[in-house]
Amino acid sequence: MEGADVMTRFTDIRIFLCLTPTKMNCSFDGLMGQAQQIFDQDPCSGHLFLFLNRNRDRVKILFWDQDGFCIFYKRLEAGSFQLPQSADGQQGVELSYTQLTRLLNGLDLQTARRRRRYRRPSAKQAGTMQSL
Repeated sequence: MEGADVMTRFTDIRIFLCLTPTKMNCSFDGLMGQAQQIFDQDPCSGHLFLFLNRNRDRVKILFWDQDGFCIFYKRLEAGSFQLPQSADGQQGVELSYTQLTRLLNGLDLQTARRRRRYRRPSAKQAGTMQSL
């Protein structure tokens, strides 16, 4: 279609993780400011900017989607997100796509082993628990 924006190819997207705990009441403007300050990046670039709270059980991902900002917000019921190893005093790091998927799926960033996370009981287990 003539004049239509072409979506950014995923290979062109960079992923940035803020290592400094972020208050989860920050919304679009606050997260945009952090993206600019910490990473020296344009928040409208289409890159992903990840922010974790102090307990690392919540993550917000800020990204630009052609005509506006989006925030993805995930809260863990058990466990925490693992931070990658970084140099002392570093406020943020760039992640690979593999590191992002491991982080969000509860896998250890180095060994790819599953970290402690909430598991919803199966219907059979839930029925057994209700009858007790």
